[in-house]
Amino acid sequence: MHVSTFDRYKHGTSFIHRLDPRVKVVLTLLFIVSNVLLKDGAWIAFVAGWLALLVANRAANFSFGYLFKRSFIALPFALAAITVIFVQPGNPLTSWTWGSRTITITDAGVVRFASIVIRSWLSVQAAILLTATTQFPDMMHALRHLKVPAILISIISFMYRYLFVLVDEAMRLMRAREARSARLVNDGKHGGTVLWRAQVAGSMVGQLFVRSFERSDKVYNAMLARGYRGQLLTMNPHVMTQPDWLFLALGVGMIVVLQVIGRLF
Repeated sequence: MHVSTFDRYKHGTSFIHRLDPRVKVVLTLLFIVSNVLLKDGAWIAFVAGWLALLVANRAANFSFGYLFKRSFIALPFALAAITVIFVQPGNPLTSWTWGSRTITITDAGVVRFASIVIRSWLSVQAAILLTATTQFPDMMHALRHLKVPAILISIISFMYRYLFVLVDEAMRLMRAREARSARLVNDGKHGGTVLWRAQVAGSMVGQLFVRSFERSDKVYNAMLARGYRGQLLTMNPHVMTQPDWLFLALGVGMIVVLQVIGRLF
């Protein structure tokens, strides 16, 4: 598996790429929190936030479609909140009877559902922009500078580093299963029963766990032998410059303006 399967960083020389990763991480988190704090139906604030993302996207030399198309991955997850349409108190828009129950859609429920979808959509766009302009090691070091617990940073770093290895291991197990006819064909006479295939899948999961545990133990001992003391070092000094401070102040000011707009309009 190639590293680009999960790593969405795009090399560039834009101003957004050159910003200190701490600035980008802080502004992204503040933007997401700001979306959560906006009241339902703050459409002008939502539009203003989206325009700010488009400006940052253009400053990073990305096309409009790069951010726009990838952000729709959040919509299926946001549909989990569709029940608020029926349970949120408000003026009824329509209703129908299903057996002994009456299901009613309210205006407040529709507004809340639409607001949740837009919040999720904008937050995912901000996260995509962060990962597309910041290398993963820089993000981890930015979190360390921001005093995130070292154990949490180590867990995230190793999960990211060895996720590719685990996926490759799982693919090898699947190829081995197919080579041993552990799958049904159209006539259903070859490859074993569904129960047998379930047993094979369970054995594969167990094998993957055992191999992962053994590999993690070997990697940890190798790192200790090379002087690992719980911190990941970097050659990037991550020094905040004047443009970084100015952009951070501008971003925080924009987020404050979004909150004011969301409460006034």
